[in-house]
Amino acid sequence: MELQQMRYVLAVAETMSFTRAAERCHVVQSALSHQVARLEQELGTRLFERTTRRVRLTPAGEAFLPAARQCLAAAERAVAEVAAAVGEVRGQLRVGVISSVAAVDIPRALRDFRRRYPQVRVSLRVGASEELVERVGEGDIEVAFLGLPTTARPQGVEAHALGRDRLVAVVSPDHPLAHAETVDLRRLAEEEFVDLPAKTAGRAQSDLAFAAAGLTRDVAFEVTNTHFLARLVGQGLGVAMLPYAYVAQLSGVTTLEVTDAPARVEYVVWPTGGRTPAATAFLRLLDVPEAPEGVAT
Repeated sequence: MELQQMRYVLAVAETMSFTRAAERCHVVQSALSHQVARLEQELGTRLFERTTRRVRLTPAGEAFLPAARQCLAAAERAVAEVAAAVGEVRGQLRVGVISSVAAVDIPRALRDFRRRYPQVRVSLRVGASEELVERVGEGDIEVAFLGLPTTARPQGVEAHALGRDRLVAVVSPDHPLAHAETVDLRRLAEEEFVDLPAKTAGRAQSDLAFAAAGLTRDVAFEVTNTHFLARLVGQGLGVAMLPYAYVAQLSGVTTLEVTDAPARVEYVVWPTGGRTPAATAFLRLLDVPEAPEGVAT
């Protein structure tokens, strides 16, 4: 079993297309298909179900992916560790972020990192906190920045708290509340909301606060990106609650203090197996200690 074969399988699984996987891997489709078929023959089972319309993983394929990811990660880490032993930082750095990250200026941090370590390939993934924690735990991402309600901590990863922030209300400039200095949850409960999807950590911060106050609210629009969320608010489609440090980046909306506002904690997390040389170098730039505050299991 070759590492390249596993890379091809992962590319097909992530794109659900042999054509797009070949483009991503910079090979012709026939070569990629041949290598995947060879691996399937070696394993004695099909990893993908192929039709003229779609590609999907078989149960065997689903079972194969986690081990393949771990194997590739271990191989890449071995190469990076050898380079680090002679004073070089190379390899890859996969960073996950929530769209409302505010405790760290991610673009500036990546700029500084790139200038210092130009041999490291960097990829950035934007997602929900719980998804990012899962990807870090599986070894798919080396470092992730996320936000959680104050009652929760990242599970199954090593974590360092970066800061605590309160939520504020965000409304359109012509909203009746736009000229108020403060508002409370009871008044906000009368409004329609734009919010993140249900059961995400970003949504839970508000849901828990309204539930604790014995209030219900109407979430009329669910979006996965806070920048687009703010645009909907700016068009008067609803109100929202977002972290105070984050809303300073927004335009076209008005911010109000919430007297009984919930809070969130931003964390940076990395796998329990330790940091890669690239992750260590990146977090060192951010003054994140190598010893975590604790491993949540």
